[in-house]
Amino acid sequence: MAHYSAYNIRIILLLTFGSLSYGYAFSVISNTIGQPGFLQYFGLQDNPGFTNTVEGAVNGLFSAGGSFGAIMVRWMNDAYGRKATMNLAALVCVVGAWIVVGYAIASWVGVATFYSSNLSFQWRFPIAVGYLWPLGLLICSPWVPESPRWLLLIGRKEEAWEIIAKLHSRPNDPDQAYTKDEFRQMVQQVELDQAAWDSGGGFKQIFTKPSYRSRMWMGFFTQYAAQTTGGMIVNNYIVLLYHDLGYTGGLVLILGSCYVTLAMVCNFLASFIMDYMGRVRLLRKFFRQDWRTAHLSFLVIGLTGCMIASSCESAMTAQFAGTSNTTGNAFGVLFTFMFIFFYASGIDDTSYVYCSEIFPTHIRSQGMAFSMVGTFISTVIYLDAAPTALANIQWRFYLFFICMTALNIAVIWRYFPETKGLSLEEINGKFGDEVAAPLQEELTTVERQESDREEKSESQLIEHI
Repeated sequence: MAHYSAYNIRIILLLTFGSLSYGYAFSVISNTIGQPGFLQYFGLQDNPGFTNTVEGAVNGLFSAGGSFGAIMVRWMNDAYGRKATMNLAALVCVVGAWIVVGYAIASWVGVATFYSSNLSFQWRFPIAVGYLWPLGLLICSPWVPESPRWLLLIGRKEEAWEIIAKLHSRPNDPDQAYTKDEFRQMVQQVELDQAAWDSGGGFKQIFTKPSYRSRMWMGFFTQYAAQTTGGMIVNNYIVLLYHDLGYTGGLVLILGSCYVTLAMVCNFLASFIMDYMGRVRLLRKFFRQDWRTAHLSFLVIGLTGCMIASSCESAMTAQFAGTSNTTGNAFGVLFTFMFIFFYASGIDDTSYVYCSEIFPTHIRSQGMAFSMVGTFISTVIYLDAAPTALANIQWRFYLFFICMTALNIAVIWRYFPETKGLSLEEINGKFGDEVAAPLQEELTTVERQESDREEKSESQLIEHI
């Protein structure tokens, strides 16, 4: 079986600097727009209409830049490797100045500087802190290995083996039987995929081969669905939301910081639990088998919880915003915390993991890039429109996200295959593609029969799509 070693964990922790860089930069604006010094410096305190336009443009431009970066990284990942791409991105972030850890840090830094008498320091310092995380990534990059599958793609087999041997070394397996078995499967799968890629005409297959096309739309849809819960609207404009519910001053920033801190905790817990519960399969197994074999879906549970929380939040805002009803307004705050609990637990981690798992090595860069375009195109539209929409149609803006999330739940439940417990090579079979060779560690008879039934059913579904 696969396992975690100290080496694996060290690499994961080093790579969180990358998520910190992104998360901090994306979140720091949510508290910045609540800082009196920022509003005063840019002359935004006396013109609400202009302020809404500027806030929407700032958030929209951030996401537009993300769309461009996602497209560029598709080429660079394959041309120069994952590590070189990571280092360049980190350098750009340094010059320009886990994801939700960055959100939490940005929020609490904003709370601290709010009480400074220096209005310029209030908003400049939190933004300046953002350079620390990509700088940390650059400094630690020598200890981060290159992707072994990418090394296999470009013919550097010996280097790939050295990395795999370190990643999967186990004290109770001195002969490295599992490591050799997995490496054998990787090598054979890369050779098989590359041969199919070359014979099929190269890049155009992404759009012409049904299994690749299905993965592309699933990756894009997963990220689009995550953003269509309204998660980034709540996060980036939570200061405005709490103002509408009657809260003022530093308390607004403290509530916002508690909000993203809860997200950080839920993300951490979800990363440990999702492999036990699955990514997308839900009631399909629940109804046809007993509870012990049900793979509860983090994505579907998260989307459903967010939809319910948004509905309750909209009701509280519609009924009590602008009033002195402390109970109603407190429930409004409660439902925002309920929203982030489901988003961080069920959607945030799972959506990125799922998108990275469904693509084979030779198109993973293209697939992840296209998936992330789904994130950034959605957020460009939603974040740009949000300040004006929240000012004019208020709580009714959330009705769009509620209705669309209900539709997205149905699509994911119906069409998306489960990837829990499978190697990246074995996931190919879920989409009707050939798997080079199974691992030697055998499944039980019942598990094998169940896996075969699901794979056959889902392959037929993919072909139908």
